[in-house]
Amino acid sequence: QERLVESGGGLVPPGGSLRLSCAASGRGAGTYTLAWFRQAPGKERNLVASIMWAADIPYYTDSVKGRFTISRDNAKNTIYLQMNSLKPEDTAVYYCAARPLTVVKYNYWGQGTQVTVSS
Repeated sequence: QERLVESGGGLVPPGGSLRLSCAASGRGAGTYTLAWFRQAPGKERNLVASIMWAADIPYYTDSVKGRFTISRDNAKNTIYLQMNSLKPEDTAVYYCAARPLTVVKYNYWGQGTQVTVSS
């Protein structure tokens, strides 16, 4: 029911910045948690950041604290991931995901957008 579309990935040098966007088309966004995951080839998919839509409460994994910022726009049903001071180890496919507040599992996923940090 929730359709998620990511955009904003690309190739940037170390120390650069990117802003990812995820537009959610479904209704009831206020009862969901939205998140950004990332996955490098051959590695586990890991949570990067999440935000409770209604309460605007963010969470960040330790490796991105102070560098990444997750935010939302209620009117546009969109979440963003502002990524600053990018490092080569940030290189991955980044996925937008959503889950109802009442469940643990993220059950709505976007198609992914590639972020490559390289000189």
